[in-house]
Amino acid sequence: MDEPGGLHAGLRVTWIGSVVNLLLVGFKLWAGFVSGSQALIADGIHSLSDLFSDFVVILGLRWGRKHEDKDHPYGHGRIETISSMIVGMLLIVVGLWIAYSAIAAIYSHEASRPSLLAVWAALISIVAKEVMFWWTMAIGRRINSMALIGNAWHHRTDAFSSVAVLVGVGATYLNPNWHLADSIAALFVVFFVAKIGISLTWQAFKELSDTAPDRGVLIEIARRAEQIDGVLQVHDLRARHSGSQIFVEMHIVVDPNMSVRDGHKIAATVKHYTLQDFSDVTRCIIHVDPEVKQDRGPVIEEE
Repeated sequence: MDEPGGLHAGLRVTWIGSVVNLLLVGFKLWAGFVSGSQALIADGIHSLSDLFSDFVVILGLRWGRKHEDKDHPYGHGRIETISSMIVGMLLIVVGLWIAYSAIAAIYSHEASRPSLLAVWAALISIVAKEVMFWWTMAIGRRINSMALIGNAWHHRTDAFSSVAVLVGVGATYLNPNWHLADSIAALFVVFFVAKIGISLTWQAFKELSDTAPDRGVLIEIARRAEQIDGVLQVHDLRARHSGSQIFVEMHIVVDPNMSVRDGHKIAATVKHYTLQDFSDVTRCIIHVDPEVKQDRGPVIEEE
């Protein structure tokens, strides 16, 4: 039976990915030295960052998906957010490392004549990492884990890095004068790697700074709540992320002549349907206000 929050599935794909990364690190470094491919050696070092990323994600999932406790009454979701930020920053560092290595090779006109072993090593790496990308991405989306999705992109950047090696080594066989092709191809990878890294880091930063979810989501939560019998108006709706979860707080306006018991029943109904209709919402606090003849303010509280 799967553990809460898809923890078992997330950990399984990440552990398998770490084994794949460990094997690829050893294989690419060995093949790089034997074939004389500097690009493949650099690609093997790149895979080391993937291995570190795997362990960051494992820690994030293991701690971040734990239930709330005495010391963490709102759960541990921020741990997963922090781990996704680390993964994003790793992608940025990897992108800068690839750019530096490529520019240095172009500047120094380093010539490289690797053997076909480098081609086969790059092909094996591409296939293995693309499989891990799609598998990890599918599970990350299913359990709504930013850390897993970030790690999936880490797999893909490693695959792209191997594509650059494949293009570069292949080019040297087509024309020996194209010995800098692998370095030039690597520069095309850098933009994509850095873009994903910046996106993940920025998204994690927004969550850590309690940025509200998309405004469209908040409007839909308020609209659904106002459709429930007995709810006259929704106002001061606030929400924030905590890892893959969304915490919601809202005020509902009811008939001032109804009993406390009836008001509580309406609030319980609003909470039930909010949690049911919005899978990301895991905590919902409802405040019941009696109707008064004055403006209640905006439905969604401006930050």
